[in-house]
Amino acid sequence: MASSPQSAETPSRARSPRSRARATHSLESVLAGAVAILDESGAQGLTFRTLAARLGGGVASVYWYVSGREELLDLAADSVLGGVLTEVDGVGTGDPIDDLRLIGMTMFDAIADRPWLGAYALRDTTRQVHSLQLYELIGEQVMRLDLSPRQSFHATSAVVGYVIGTAADLGQEPPAAVVSGDVSREEYMAGATAQWRALDPDRFPFVHHIIDEFDGHDDRDQFIGGLDLLLAGIRLQAGR
Repeated sequence: MASSPQSAETPSRARSPRSRARATHSLESVLAGAVAILDESGAQGLTFRTLAARLGGGVASVYWYVSGREELLDLAADSVLGGVLTEVDGVGTGDPIDDLRLIGMTMFDAIADRPWLGAYALRDTTRQVHSLQLYELIGEQVMRLDLSPRQSFHATSAVVGYVIGTAADLGQEPPAAVVSGDVSREEYMAGATAQWRALDPDRFPFVHHIIDEFDGHDDRDQFIGGLDLLLAGIRLQAGR
């Protein structure tokens, strides 16, 4: 997280008089349009001009709601994490480790489906209200394990870091050959697997030990396996 949580209050949208223009949209429509562009083209495709064109208004009207591109990216990411909060509404009544697993898997699915999101999730919780609430929700499940403040901080940071980092890594844009359509993802992975199988087993014993698991593996299953290992460690530390 780029900044420490300070306030869950929605930031002011006040702008200087010279920067104001008649608003023709709503903040929700601006963020929805931004997320749609980000999903289609990534962060590099999001400009105020492309967003205004999608919304059918002028660039100045977008500035009514956000001060610049960085704020727009932060709030677009936050709006997606708001959807995660909605999906996990009601957690906190069962086993805390199971609840952490549910939150982690829901976050992973949201980020892995959006390669751009990992870089902006929980980046600035001073203006990302939903992100702060999501961080709090994860921390509250950890608190139920009766860990010390230091242990709780480390456990929560580990869960958040693993989920966001792994989702961003697995969800990154495919190699250029796959993007261009020269080869399919399956063909590309088959080539990588063949390359690994051809390695000297004396120099790469681990690679040969796991190659059959790597071949045709499912990214989400790989994530869940790591998450379960992490949560098992937290449960062990809590003496459960």
